Amino acid sequence: MAHFAELDNSSKVIRVVVTDNDDPNGDEGYQWLIENFGGTWIKTSYNTFGNIHNGGGEPFRKNYAGIGYTYDPVRDAFIPPKQFESWILNEETCLWEAPVPYPAFDDENPRYYEWNEDILNWEEIQVSE
Repeated sequence: MAHFAELDNSSKVIRVVVTDNDDPNGDEGYQWLIENFGGTWIKTSYNTFGNIHNGGGEPFRKNYAGIGYTYDPVRDAFIPPKQFESWILNEETCLWEAPVPYPAFDDENPRYYEWNEDILNWEEIQVSE
């Protein structure tokens, strides 16, 4: 199986498809997509997230593509949409990170937080039991 992301004119992912493909380079599936749909298609790896391959293999294009992601040809990476204006792109993982680290988890007294863009910090949320 090979996975491909279709890009619009601004390099945004508009769909991701799976092709039945015995060709290890993905050329057979790519050709089928071009012949049947046209457009711009970039291969992506279902097993890659944050520049880590979950099967221990070689990571591919930093992240598995998703609808709304952007393909950056300079970084050769799929980058998710930016959730908050203050967040910063981690160049190694091509994931967005808050400018303040998430508070450490305490097993004895678990607390949960969400990002508050107004105060540029994590804010504790109440979780009902």
